[in-house]
Amino acid sequence: MEPAPPVQRPRRWALRTVGLIAVAAVIGLVGGAAVGYGVQADREPTALPPLNQPGLAYPAKPLPKGQEPEPLSAKDDLQAKARGDLRKLLLPKPAGAKKDVFDPRDGWMSVSEFASQFTEPGSALDHQLDLGVRRIAAESWVSGEHKRVEVRLIQYRANETLGAQEYTEDQQRYMPDKDYAGDEGKELKGSPDGRYYLFPVDRKAGYLDFYEARAYFHRGDIAVEIFVGDTEKISEKEIRSLAERQLGRL
Repeated sequence: MEPAPPVQRPRRWALRTVGLIAVAAVIGLVGGAAVGYGVQADREPTALPPLNQPGLAYPAKPLPKGQEPEPLSAKDDLQAKARGDLRKLLLPKPAGAKKDVFDPRDGWMSVSEFASQFTEPGSALDHQLDLGVRRIAAESWVSGEHKRVEVRLIQYRANETLGAQEYTEDQQRYMPDKDYAGDEGKELKGSPDGRYYLFPVDRKAGYLDFYEARAYFHRGDIAVEIFVGDTEKISEKEIRSLAERQLGRL
């Protein structure tokens, strides 16, 4: 089950194969549970071994009044930031930049609109729901003659699936392909897995040259993707600075 590049194209999930494997796994679990129950029922009860951990680290009783630890401030509590208005964590539109006329959003991007960015929106939507996507904040602006910048914050629900990390890794996995950046990109300072990429120039007869840069990273339950497109060369400093400033806001 080999996924295709998910950026601007969907993962090509073999949904039928996944379903057959899942059914087979359930049948196997049920059969195994029945046999295991029968074997266990014929055995004498066995005492459990003692716990290796002598005691829990929690205090036996609450701390005396006045000795409780101070709660984290809103500045230090990352979850407090993420629970608020996600749009406030977006990079602000720089001075002199114009609002993207093709982006009438009020700072929010619906999950269906996000999935529509892929060539198979249905598969992309199903996968995002599996990852536990919660909400998406987005901002874009235009500066100079043809430069367009878009920043997206994709927040996932807290569950057994690390949605933000998985989505980020999915995007980064295909960046070395020749259809994308063609290399591993460069590490983003301050992020354990963040990277930014400069794409080769796209030249076509009758069109202006097109340059592209991207950054992908995650912070807690928020995945971040940054796109820069221009008809003039994009500097490494520009995409790195955008990514570092957005990371700092998280």
